[in-house]
Amino acid sequence: MAYQALYRVWRPQTFKDMVGQDVVTKTLKNAILTGQTSHAYLFTGPRGTGKTSAAKIFAKALNCLDLQDGEPCNKCANCVGVNDGSLNDVIEIDAASNNGVEEIRDIRDKAKYAPTQAPNKVYIIDEVHMLSTGAFNALLKTLEEPPAQVVFILATTEPHKIPATIISRTQRFDFKRITLKQSLERMEYILDQKGYQYDETALKVIGQAAEGGMRDALSILDQTLSFGDEAVTLDNALLVTGSVTQNLLSEYVENFTQHETQTALATLQSLLDEGKDANRFIEDLIGYVRDLLLANDAPQMVNAVTDDRFQALAKAVSPRYLYAVIDELNQIQQQLRFTTHPDVYLEVLTVKLSQLGTQPVATAGTAPVAQQAAPVQTQAQPVVNAVAPAVSQPAVSQPVVSNTPVVTPAATPAPAEAPVSSRMAQVQAMMAQSTPDSKPASQARPTAPVVNTATATPASNDAIAKVDGQAVFDVLKHATKPALSQMQNIYGDLLNMLSVVETAKMTTAQPVAASPEAVILAFAQPYIHHLASMDAQLQQDVFKGINRLIGEELTLVFISEDQWKQARQSFAQQHKQGIPVDQMVAPALTKLEFASQPAVQPTVPEVEESQDNVENALPAEPVVDAAPSNVVQKAEELFGADFITVENN
Repeated sequence: MAYQALYRVWRPQTFKDMVGQDVVTKTLKNAILTGQTSHAYLFTGPRGTGKTSAAKIFAKALNCLDLQDGEPCNKCANCVGVNDGSLNDVIEIDAASNNGVEEIRDIRDKAKYAPTQAPNKVYIIDEVHMLSTGAFNALLKTLEEPPAQVVFILATTEPHKIPATIISRTQRFDFKRITLKQSLERMEYILDQKGYQYDETALKVIGQAAEGGMRDALSILDQTLSFGDEAVTLDNALLVTGSVTQNLLSEYVENFTQHETQTALATLQSLLDEGKDANRFIEDLIGYVRDLLLANDAPQMVNAVTDDRFQALAKAVSPRYLYAVIDELNQIQQQLRFTTHPDVYLEVLTVKLSQLGTQPVATAGTAPVAQQAAPVQTQAQPVVNAVAPAVSQPAVSQPVVSNTPVVTPAATPAPAEAPVSSRMAQVQAMMAQSTPDSKPASQARPTAPVVNTATATPASNDAIAKVDGQAVFDVLKHATKPALSQMQNIYGDLLNMLSVVETAKMTTAQPVAASPEAVILAFAQPYIHHLASMDAQLQQDVFKGINRLIGEELTLVFISEDQWKQARQSFAQQHKQGIPVDQMVAPALTKLEFASQPAVQPTVPEVEESQDNVENALPAEPVVDAAPSNVVQKAEELFGADFITVENN
């Protein structure tokens, strides 16, 4: 007889032979014993978990002539007929190739006739989710009220594609993945029965590669036996599955946790030179990092070999760091699905992992780790804060506005009970501490310079805090209409480049003024303005997005709409008075608190101006100093004649 694959030879023939599906097998056996069988069943679950095997065993049990405690005897004519496919009353149909209406109508017509050999006629429809909508409709009525001796067993790996009207007419059984322990026990049993030698570590590698599918595990085992002359060794299993040895995984993890980028890249290159699959490598690495994470708290759940090297790594690396590593691995795993250059992505991943941990983490109520402050200066995003402290808060140090980049660690939002003033003080204190260590402007340029007018410390219990408007005036002095139009044209594309959460924040903002060096983004909601001002990652993404779209590195000025109206009006009034731009005095902008109490409105003279007025306020070229002249003429130059009305009061 021709050779048969292991998964075919060792396919379960009784319920007790099935692996890892105790609930399903017990329920089906009891239904047979009590005579409470349904007319339709739906078996769902991942591939290789025993759905089709259970359907055939159930069909044999329904028609067995010598039933033994709910189990088929596998010796009577009906059982033998089901096993070799010669019993006409058990029909197995592949819905992937018989998914049309005509095929289902044929089933419906033949189901009317009584079984010829067995007590029951059983239809096993595999991959039933492949049926067309018309085929499901044709099956619906027959499935609801079939003839007395007809049983339908539907099997699928994608139950969400099956109409609810079909599911509601069946008894559904969900097959779960086979655990690694169950898979190992089954493979060991088969190898012992066949008299083959094996390495338990090799079987563990095969079981992990099977990802919960018993059929996949036996297929890989069969391939390993063929490769290794009927012996299962660790080296053979690694070669067949494309997996990476634990020693290499340990070496790679040690390299990037110690920030040895070149050594980590060399280790990665050696793995790729051996022909290791990129996706398999990421899978193994995720599993290894997961084991490191569980080693101290749940050692019984660790799948890796817990040798001295593994234990040392588990103790040396913090859980917070491992969280970040797993996040990076998950992202790269998704990106590998759509790339034809996986090697490049793995190299980028290696560099990123080597640089993890050099950035301090500031959480609510805690200060950043001092030991990590120094390496941050080449990694963290600098934020230029143009905030002046409130008069009643002299104790809070004020960051200096200059061309020197001020490095601040990424801040996590504080708990709701923490006042905004304390959070602002913490941020400013961290900025003040990191300023002396930062590099001069000639040596380092801010990655994403952002001027935030929302991070002022409010004065005692007042709802209004004064902030410096000089940053806004610096942009307005050189603002042009073409620059603003360019930003407005690309703003939609910029939003599409951001994440969902970042887009939600930036949708409330719009560019209101722009110069060749900077852009002002005004937020409609003060609280969203505050969140954006504190979100270093958002600022970095917006900065990079603008750079990609227009090829310029612009300083970002975040401001609320109320602050923008006040600054714009002050600038316009001083311009009408003929004050040269280099002599204009920026106002102390008012900032509305977003607390639950009503905010005090800023005392700004009301001027009815639309956004069109704002755009017209920006000249086609940078503003130049002009001698005092007629007020109306200057207003027309600034805002446009169409928007000027002269009233004699």
